[in-house]
Amino acid sequence: MEYGNKTLLLGVIVALTSLAADQLTKAIVVENATLLSAGLPVFPGFNLVFGRNDGVTFGLLAGVPWWSLVLLAFAFCVWLAIMLTRTSTRIEAVAFGSILGGALGNIVDRVRYRAVTDFLDFYVGTAHWPAFNLADVFIVCGVGLMLLAPWISARRSIKP
Repeated sequence: MEYGNKTLLLGVIVALTSLAADQLTKAIVVENATLLSAGLPVFPGFNLVFGRNDGVTFGLLAGVPWWSLVLLAFAFCVWLAIMLTRTSTRIEAVAFGSILGGALGNIVDRVRYRAVTDFLDFYVGTAHWPAFNLADVFIVCGVGLMLLAPWISARRSIKP
């Protein structure tokens, strides 16, 4: 298998793993929605909750038709898949795969529930960060990795 195919395969594996982890955790949360509706303290500063967000990040675009957000996210996924096929670095393949898997996870929720299932609730005192899910974690980590990719690649080329 040539290097480009290995890189693409790595990205696809990361995307599928991200999608599976996201959907598995959301299924567990939905199954325990009654228990989590009031919030389940895990440790100070972190609860598991059950919530649905029909908007995007921080509830922006709430009330917009669910299908329009699906179409927008799907178009983004197509672009990510194209970028994944064009990358030649493993770090970018992991980043694109992570973002793609997370975006697909949220698309699945929008199609099934017309909203995204959120369950991770971090807080300080009475100030709560908006609840989010593993798909969001994969997307943010993938974007962070994309931002770090040029620096990491440059450091690798400097090492003997």
